[in-house]
Amino acid sequence: MTARSTRRTTAVSSRTAAVGAIAVAGALLLTGCGDQTKDNGSDETTSSSSAPLAGKLPQAIRDKGVIKVGSDIAYAPVEFKDDSGKTVGIDPDLAEAMGKQLGVTFEFENATFDTLIGGLAAKRYDIAMSAMTDTKDRQEGIDADTGKKVGTGVDFVDYFTAGVSLYTNKGDDQGIKTWDDLCGKTMAVQRNTFSHDLAKDQAKKCTKDGEKTLKIEDFGTNPEAETRMRSKGADVVSADFPIAAYSVKNSGGGKYFELVGDQVEAGPYGIAVAKDNTELRDALQAAVQAIIDNGEYKKIIDKWGVADGAVTESKINGGS
Repeated sequence: MTARSTRRTTAVSSRTAAVGAIAVAGALLLTGCGDQTKDNGSDETTSSSSAPLAGKLPQAIRDKGVIKVGSDIAYAPVEFKDDSGKTVGIDPDLAEAMGKQLGVTFEFENATFDTLIGGLAAKRYDIAMSAMTDTKDRQEGIDADTGKKVGTGVDFVDYFTAGVSLYTNKGDDQGIKTWDDLCGKTMAVQRNTFSHDLAKDQAKKCTKDGEKTLKIEDFGTNPEAETRMRSKGADVVSADFPIAAYSVKNSGGGKYFELVGDQVEAGPYGIAVAKDNTELRDALQAAVQAIIDNGEYKKIIDKWGVADGAVTESKINGGS
């Protein structure tokens, strides 16, 4: 779920990714919508004595042996519940690998995406890890719509890169090839995501250019947006490429949706950490870099068929 930002305009650069690879991984798992309950990403607690980076963590977290993670667990393949109700996906797998380095368990707690930063500020979670794009607005606590400061902001530990895609009901692409083709259409989108932000920018552009505007319907989760499109209440959905590609290949056995046009606006996913928690932030960065260096990161990224978004270096606040 890419985050809100004024740093980008609409469709600029596009990337090509292996949709088929996601299909292979997706065929092994069933998507599931998240509920508002707590779920452990792993049943095993790693011993800190065998964890090389345990000493980098704040003592309070070392004592608990747990990092609480706020996440919207309805965003396959990044994080979602499998048929047994277990939280699975790219983020839980990466968190488990990081936990081995840090000697702690990452405990995922479900919430809607637009409440995660607030939950972090209220200390309901230690971190937010939920396909969240690292942007200057989020770093500085700026509301992109008003330009006003609404919070203290967060720091990000970057770990992946993803662009944004459009998809429609299969066999009904509405003539959509680029974002400029959205004028006069209705889009369903998850609120407060970067897709939502791009849609608002495009709606303004359509009006400025004298075209029929883009109507936007926003929802709490991406599956809700897809349901709206399936019922013909919307023409198109926008989401991060890994999510869009996964839905296209797996929803209805691949019979429900199709990708249209190229993915755009690649940006870094980051683990959000409170500004005053620099010790935890730095420990997380060290853990991400460690699993990149030891090859565990590549195994996980390849498992989920999203190698196109892999990074070779974990940065702090690398978003613009």
